[in-house]
Amino acid sequence: MGYLKSLRKQRRGVSVQVAKGSVKSRRAIPRVVWVLGFVSLLMDISSEMIHAILPLFMSVSLGAGAVWIGLVEGIGEGGALLSKVFSGLIADRFGHKKWLVFLGYFLGVISKPIFALAGNMPTVLGARLFDRIGKGIRGAPRDALIAEVTPASVQGAAYGLRQSLDAAGAFIGPAIATALLLFWTDNFRVVFFIALIPGLACLLLILFGVENTRISSESHSRTRISQLLGVGTPALRKIIFLGILFSLARFSNAFIVLRAADVGVAAAMVPMVMVLMNIAFSLSSYPFGLISDHIKPTMLLMVGLILLIFSDLVFASADTPYGILLGVILFGLHLGATQGIFATLVASVADSDRRATAFGLFNFFSGIALLVAGVFAGFLWEYHGACYSFLGGALFAFAALIVCLWLETRH
Repeated sequence: MGYLKSLRKQRRGVSVQVAKGSVKSRRAIPRVVWVLGFVSLLMDISSEMIHAILPLFMSVSLGAGAVWIGLVEGIGEGGALLSKVFSGLIADRFGHKKWLVFLGYFLGVISKPIFALAGNMPTVLGARLFDRIGKGIRGAPRDALIAEVTPASVQGAAYGLRQSLDAAGAFIGPAIATALLLFWTDNFRVVFFIALIPGLACLLLILFGVENTRISSESHSRTRISQLLGVGTPALRKIIFLGILFSLARFSNAFIVLRAADVGVAAAMVPMVMVLMNIAFSLSSYPFGLISDHIKPTMLLMVGLILLIFSDLVFASADTPYGILLGVILFGLHLGATQGIFATLVASVADSDRRATAFGLFNFFSGIALLVAGVFAGFLWEYHGACYSFLGGALFAFAALIVCLWLETRH
């Protein structure tokens, strides 16, 4: 009850604080955060031009079934697991976060032509794995770099801003893919080649817009692999546990794309499903991040889980494109309420000289859960139908909500 009273006091001024604090927060957010946000925007334009149509390319052009698609999505994420941990460890041990970020984006960029040239599923799997390893390398040092340069009072807004720009790229990319598919009559490979252009632009922005950071010699304590879990304070372990539950409940977007095609959305218009989802994601990420600087962030995680449950139920029951549109809006709002919040929580509980390693550990365990969820959803879809895949996600989300409520009652 004491917590609820304090929360009510906080909420009295939240609406005014958010309205006034929005401008102040944007001014307080460092230039590097803005640059990294636009790097994410460009890379997501490049990546989502491919990812929005990749499930269709796999199923229509290469004849892959749902199990193959689930394996590509799941193994792609699973292959990035070790890179996530080791990139964080290396960033904390040696510094040079800028160059690790650059390497991660570079690997993502050079994977684009491989998708265009792929003639079978093993090649697609290899390209996807390569792309995801790049994502794994860049994530932890990038998020740690944001934490290093951002005042604690606006970290929620900073992570929300980067996530918002990232999601903006994620809806611009599919929109471009849709236009290109209409112009080239469903020629997936042309879209894959054109996706290389914004990827190259993002590499130039990192080279000339991001300053390298070096941790001090005092922070260069030698960390062995066996000591990695030393980062895992009770607070961080709690956040990692919640991240695992969220990943089990939220499997790959590829299944949303397949569900859209399943109810009759034309192939050329399927990318617009991801456009709508990421518009909702982009527009909600920064406001949710801003709010998280004024109330307890875990409250937003519970809001996000409720949105996810309703989204999964809509996807499970939808039989028209209009139902899919409602589901993707709810799913986008769920992402906006949770994605940046987890980054803020990890940054707030990790030691400053081990922050990148903490991000790596969080991403590692969340990635394992995502691998399991992707394969499980694929088998449910293949052998029982799309409805059961999304009902399974709703059950996991409900379980995660119960755990969140239980953890809240203990503090």
